[in-house]
This record gives sequence, structure tokens and C-alpha cells, in this order.
Amino acid sequence: MMSRERKFVRLRIVLIALVFSLFFTVIAAKTVYLQLYQGTRLADMAAEQVERSYKTAGKRGTIFDRNGAEMAVSIQVTSVAANPQKIPDARKAAAAVGRVLKIDRRSLSRKFSSSKPFVWVKRQASPKEVERVRALGIEGIEFVPETNRFYPSKTLAAQVIGFTGIDGNGLEGLEYYYDSYLRGAEGNRTILRDALGQRFVSPKQTTKDYSGQNIVLTIDRTVQYIAEQVLEETVSEFSALSGIALVMIPKTGAVLAMAHYPPFNPNDYRNFSRQNWRNRAITDPIEPGSTMKIFSATAAIESGGSSPNTIFYCENGAYRIGKNIVHDLYSYGWLSLQQIIKYSSNIGAIKISEMVGPERLYNTLSDFGFNTRTGIDCPGESTGSLAYYKQWSRLDTGVISFGHGIATTPLQLATAVSAIANRGELMKPYLVKAITDSTGRLVHSFEPRSIRRVISPETAATVAGIMATVITKGGTGTAAALDGYSVCGKTGTAKKVSAEGAYTEGKYVASFVGFTPAHDPEITVLVIVNEPQDKYYGGLVAAPAFRKIAGQTLNYLNVPPDIREDQTAMQSASGVKS
Repeated sequence: MMSRERKFVRLRIVLIALVFSLFFTVIAAKTVYLQLYQGTRLADMAAEQVERSYKTAGKRGTIFDRNGAEMAVSIQVTSVAANPQKIPDARKAAAAVGRVLKIDRRSLSRKFSSSKPFVWVKRQASPKEVERVRALGIEGIEFVPETNRFYPSKTLAAQVIGFTGIDGNGLEGLEYYYDSYLRGAEGNRTILRDALGQRFVSPKQTTKDYSGQNIVLTIDRTVQYIAEQVLEETVSEFSALSGIALVMIPKTGAVLAMAHYPPFNPNDYRNFSRQNWRNRAITDPIEPGSTMKIFSATAAIESGGSSPNTIFYCENGAYRIGKNIVHDLYSYGWLSLQQIIKYSSNIGAIKISEMVGPERLYNTLSDFGFNTRTGIDCPGESTGSLAYYKQWSRLDTGVISFGHGIATTPLQLATAVSAIANRGELMKPYLVKAITDSTGRLVHSFEPRSIRRVISPETAATVAGIMATVITKGGTGTAAALDGYSVCGKTGTAKKVSAEGAYTEGKYVASFVGFTPAHDPEITVLVIVNEPQDKYYGGLVAAPAFRKIAGQTLNYLNVPPDIREDQTAMQSASGVKS
């Protein structure tokens, strides 16, 4: 009996052992199968449960002014995304998230019902929005760290700097022109999820720096502020449509300020007109008016056929050219070349051009860079407009000599006048002086570059002397006189040209361009006021703005005065309006 029980027990043990052996064999076979044939797929599935990789761009480089002040920076923000496959109830989740983010729930519902593993919900959400969405605790909602472009000075130099889009790509201005330097490289960012569902950056995350490079501007934040404030005051005072002001260093071509009014805020660029985005100092040509008389006089002196004392008969204020009669504001008889510029006689300028001839006048204007891009490092630069001299009629030659029938950008005009200030050497204007890496190490520097010599130093000095008389008593630019500093300049007043090509009655562009101090110029300043009301002469509208911008800038730059107060008093403000 006992023997039979033992046999039965042994049989049960053997059977159980066989069953377990079979189980172990199946498990081992399954393990081998999973490891060898399904390992990669299962690893990917496991990784998908605990980690997610996002393609992210490195931090965009910073834009600094010439003294290291931040003009454009990138700040850390959070974007809301979703994994639709993990959202338990797409409609319910869409309603909840839509309320918080003020997004249409139907469009969200379509997103949350997608078969895609990743969709954006709201890029660069505010901290309050992120906090409220996180508090909903909805499975499948993700929070992705990103960077957002921020402009701490808001409207300051906005047309020059430009702005970026939602993906961090430069869309306007220097942000666009230098995008390949500023933009960070692309990299993968891995986010892990622990057993409690908390997310954290993978400890194996690469430490490679994907940041973009920085650019250092020639723009001086303080000078830019001065120019913008004065420009705003001037445009408001004369109820003008808009205005532009430029400040340059004539010896180098470096632009210290490029101001526009009305402004726009690049932090909120979508709420401003596209017209306000444009850098009109380089994109919009204008007829320069009487400022062009500087270059007519230059052509005459450089040709050797005239001196400042050469006299011309100005026809007592009315001069017929074919069927057309050109008028001066006052009835002048005989005027010297110097007086023609000082009093801004249109007829005198025509007489100069007739003596010089169209070919020499054209060559002089071309040498100074009119009808040619300056090559400044900013997008959208216009060439202006200057027809070839063989296409000119006698009337064309005459009106071009006093700034009509020719179109130039404000930058071209300021650069050309700077060549006179720089003893006849035309410099290439530029806005960026250096590129650095994310640690501040210099990568590339931009040095001043001469384009060509346009006139002799002697001619430049002579023309500067003529321009200095414009500021003295009886000249058209007495309102530009500075306390303690000598000034060389020229007023301009031009009728506006309509889209049809005809001159518009009652619409003018007032301007003043000059440099100071006269004997060793530190700055060139150009002011242009578009459609001022009531008063519209350059000497009344733009010259006072020049005085304010130039005076404050010289004080800021610690440029010592070069004339005594009693000499300044002699440049009293009363005289001709032009």
C-alpha cells in the first residue's frame, strides 16, 4: 500500500516537473524570440512610454548696440503641445483647453482626434496660460520648453533691427539679413517621464552648445533715442505724415542712428501696419530738393571752371527754359556760386549746371553714389533713380541741378554728404561692427571701407566752406546753428511726386543735411520731414531738428566745442526761407 502511494507521489512530481519544464521551455523560447526578433520594436515601444524627443533650435544670438546694451534677446518660454493618441476624451479635453487658451474648441477637437503622435496647441504661451492648462491635468497634454525673441527697448531702432517669426526665423531688418549667424543650430531634446508621470530632461542630453552667434551694431542706443525723440517732436509739431533722421560718422561710414516716425513695436509687430515695418531710410527714394545743389556746386569747382566767387546772373527770379519758367523765391540778380548755395537759388543752380554740362554733372552725381546701392548690410536697399545724361533734355539738366527729376534714398544722401566731410573719400555705410560667439569671443569684425575718392581734398574743403555760409546770417539754414560748434549744411524743400509722376500741390518734403564740427567733422546728420503742414521749408522745419540732434549727440560723445560763444551769436537766426 505504501509502495503504491510512493509511486503515485513520484508520478505527480514527474508530471509537475514536466509541466514546469514545458513552461520554462516556452518562456525561454519566447524570451529568445522577443530578444532576437522583436527586441528593437519593443525597445522603441518602451522608450515611447517614458521618453519623447523634440527637434529644437538652439538659442538665437543676442543683438547688442555698439556699447554692449541688449537690443534683441531670446527668453525662455513654454509652448503647449499634445499627443492625441493619449488623450482619453478629445472633445472634453478640447473644451477645457480651449477655454483656458481662448482657442476654438472645434479646431482643437480635430487636432486632439488626429492620428499624429504630436501636435502643437499654442506656441509660446504665457506663464499664466501654461499654469492653468497644467492644472487641468489632462493626459496627453505636453509642455515644451522654447525660446522667444524679446526686444527690451521696444520701438527703439525697430525698423533697423526688424523681428522674427514664431519659429525664430528673421523676417525683417537685421534679424533677416544676419539670420544665418543669429539662428541657433537644430538639435534633439529628450524629455523622460518617471513612474509618477513627472517629466525631466534626459541625463544623457548632449551638452553641445547650439546657440547662434551675436551681432554688435554700430547703432548707439543713446544717439538713436535722441534722434527718435527729436523726430517725434518735429513730426508732431508740424503735423507731418512721417519723418526720418540719420546720424553717421563720416570718417568711417558707421551709422550711429537710423530713426523713423511713426514707430512700431517688434514685440507686437502684427498689430502695426506693414508700412511701419519698412526701413524707409534705405528703401524709399525721394526727390532731395535743394540739398542737391551741394553736388552741382561740387561739379563746378572740381571741374576747375568755377570758384566760390564765380558769379552767375540769376535772371531776377524768373528764367525761361523752352516753354517752362523756373522761379526763385526772391528776385536775385548777380550771385556768386557761394551765394547761390547760401540763398538756395534754383536759377543759380541751373546756371551752374549749364556751365558744367550734363555729362560732368551726371558723372559727379554717379561718383557720389546716386543711382547705386550703398551696399549697406540691411535688406531692401533701393538704387534711387537717375536717368543717363544722354536722355536728359535741357530742362532735365536744370531741374536735376536743384534736386528734382532725381530720386535718392536718405542713406545715399547722408553718405554722399559724408564724403565731403571726409575730405572727398566716399565710405561704405554699415550697421554691424562685429560678430561674436555665445561666449562673447570675437568671430568677425567689420572695418571701415572706402568705396572711392570722389573729389580732391581741396574741393571738399572749398565746398564745406560754402556749406558753412548756409548757417550764417541771411542763409537758409540759420536755425541749424549750434552753440559752440561750427556747422556745414544745406536746406532742402521739394514738392512731392504722386504715384502718377506729377508734382502734388501743397505736399512737400522738408530736409536738412549737414556735418559738424566744420573743420574736423565727427557726425553727419540728415533730417527729412514728410508733408509738414503750414510751414514746409527745410530751413524752418528740418534745420531746428538738426540742431537738436547734432547738439545733444556732440554733448553725449564729449566732442569739445570748436568756436567761441560770440562767434556763435553771429550766426543769428533770420533770413531766407528755403
